[in-house]
Amino acid sequence: MVEVFSGRTLLNKDGDFVDPEEALRNKVVGIYFSAGWCPPCRDFTPILCDFYTELVEESEPPAQFEIVFVSSDKSTDDMVEYYHDMHGDWLALPFTDDYKHELKQRYKITAVPKLVIVKENGDVITDKGRKQIRDRGLACFRTWLDAAEIFQNFKG
Repeated sequence: MVEVFSGRTLLNKDGDFVDPEEALRNKVVGIYFSAGWCPPCRDFTPILCDFYTELVEESEPPAQFEIVFVSSDKSTDDMVEYYHDMHGDWLALPFTDDYKHELKQRYKITAVPKLVIVKENGDVITDKGRKQIRDRGLACFRTWLDAAEIFQNFKG
């Protein structure tokens, strides 16, 4: 059961609405709190793109991993521009969805960028996803997957 975004609608890079139940089922989820105005965010986002591409787009079968971008941009236009220009082909919470405030409280987000890795039910695997990716690269995914307690098809 994908509880963390249950009852919400997510967007994909094409601007289409996506059902989180389907998109996040049986996956490790990275909730990426970020903003285009933030230099450390703009520094980390390309690293996250490479990580995601290797795991999801270049692995066979694709890794059981999805990212949901939660924007701290100042406007919808700012968010859309940052999402389209710099982000990978992952999902986003619509800018107008006030659920982002609840998520920031739930995961104690006081600054961006922050990559919180969660199980399907929203329980935190680590709130140091950014540091782990920088330090360990793809190796950290195996640790997250083991902690997620989901059915695994990942061979990496």
